[in-house]
Amino acid sequence: MLSCKHTTHLLSEALDRPLSRRERFALRFHLLFCRGCRAFQGQMDFLRKASRSFIHWRDAGDQ
Repeated sequence: MLSCKHTTHLLSEALDRPLSRRERFALRFHLLFCRGCRAFQGQMDFLRKASRSFIHWRDAGDQ
């Protein structure tokens, strides 16, 4: 099983590149059992969505 450190690294990597099938499986397996890493994943998702919304809002204001 992945460590939490490796899991959070993979969650970050997944934003930049496609993960291998093995990485995706290991990540999903770890997330099944680790509440802390699931919370981290939720925070990453929130920040990604907030950043996209801000960029969209900022670009709409420039027009």
